[in-house]
Amino acid sequence: MTRDELNAHRLLKEAQEANARLHSRRHFLKESAMGLGALAMGSLLGSCGNLFSSPQTKIAYDPAHPLLPKSPPMMGKAKSVIYLHMAGAPSQLELFDFKPELMKMDGQDCPPSLLAGKKFAFITGVPKMLGPQANFAKHGQSGALVSDNLPHFSTMVDDVSFLKAVKTDQFNHAPAQLLVHTGTPRLGRPSIGSWVTYGLGSENQNLPGYVVLTSGGSFPDAGKSVWGSGFLPSVYQGVQCRSEGDPVLFIKDPDGMNRDLRKASIDAINQANEQQYQEYNDPEILSRIAQYEMAYRMQISAPEVMNINDEPAYIHEMYGTQPGKSCFANNVLLARKLVEKGVRYIQLFDWGWDAHGDNPNNSLNIGLKNKCRSIDRPITALLLDLKQRGLLEETLVVWGGEFGRTPMMENRNGIQNPFKGRDHHTEAFTIWMAGGGIKKGFTHGETDEIGYSAISGKVDAFDIQATILNQLGFNHEQFTYPFQGRPFRLTDVGGKVISEIVA
Repeated sequence: MTRDELNAHRLLKEAQEANARLHSRRHFLKESAMGLGALAMGSLLGSCGNLFSSPQTKIAYDPAHPLLPKSPPMMGKAKSVIYLHMAGAPSQLELFDFKPELMKMDGQDCPPSLLAGKKFAFITGVPKMLGPQANFAKHGQSGALVSDNLPHFSTMVDDVSFLKAVKTDQFNHAPAQLLVHTGTPRLGRPSIGSWVTYGLGSENQNLPGYVVLTSGGSFPDAGKSVWGSGFLPSVYQGVQCRSEGDPVLFIKDPDGMNRDLRKASIDAINQANEQQYQEYNDPEILSRIAQYEMAYRMQISAPEVMNINDEPAYIHEMYGTQPGKSCFANNVLLARKLVEKGVRYIQLFDWGWDAHGDNPNNSLNIGLKNKCRSIDRPITALLLDLKQRGLLEETLVVWGGEFGRTPMMENRNGIQNPFKGRDHHTEAFTIWMAGGGIKKGFTHGETDEIGYSAISGKVDAFDIQATILNQLGFNHEQFTYPFQGRPFRLTDVGGKVISEIVA
């Protein structure tokens, strides 16, 4: 027997032995123990009651047409969402939560009871209490308290519901942002915009169902994960567009490529994808085909809808836009245009709302005031514009950050910062909602006399997510997606619709 024949004989023998092991009882019991355990656990869970027994919403998912509009299981009052996130966490104590008692304590040492057993991002030792760095007044028929940092917005309080007692368990920016938008402080879960577009599709097949716009010069601390699709099909992730230059990178045809040639190249790519689908039967491949086709259609639709230059002069004056530049006001006007065009979920992130007091831009009396000036007119204009166009009742507008700010001044490393600022705070902050079937001129929740803790009407990120889904026509407990052997939902095992603010 030659060496080659001997090696071939050995390989054949090894293959036969491996095959025998794979089909032996010993291998089955050893290697499949987790499978047997999972079967046993499933049986036990099934006999233990209602852990996963709530009815689940069935979504008609067509991977070849993933964004076709769908009807929600319940009668929703909102058709679309504009979520305005102020990344960095604006201070509720300088905007919406006026505390006269805190003013009296300004400059005093922080009481030990506020520090014992608490975790802060930067505070060490004993900081000084810090009174409100703004003047407050009551506004509208509802008498809502708003500071002079937002003079334009104060005229719209009778169209808004304030949530004054929002809590979180995350005091660092990235985990807290992930919790707000994906229902977990860890990476890998779908964002709420992805859930919404998965459940409802989009009313415009020439644009993404979920559009993201950023301003402030930087991404949110959690990065693009806050608009990712997680384990949902990738077609449902947020598509970042720009208010400066091309709305989407590489949307124009390269030099020397005309429209017909671009279509031919897309057809060739999708033909290869179709062949791959026939071989592997992976629905994600069909989603990829749909994305290529939508990208081709976006070349015509996106530049038109993302162009604000043709808006009338009074609209630019109302929003305070700066055509040709990247700014929050431009993004807010684009959000209104996208809603008009049938886009389901528009997410705005405006970076730069941290207020530690370690530099002028991070201070309450300089940086915060500047940030407020940049958003005050645009958000007021958005509410007015939607209202005048008859769109506010079917568009849910949400404004907020990822956590609040402390009633005491930050003393980083035990040393008072050179400017007035506050540390991250998990116990209480303010979020407001408007339109989309939300009560007008209403306030829910209250904090204690210095704004440290929520004392009534406490809500958290899961409650807000549940309420958003409810307004769109979904029961958050039944709206699930199967992954890793169990049904997942946005609100995990928490969440309760904030019925007090639902009209």
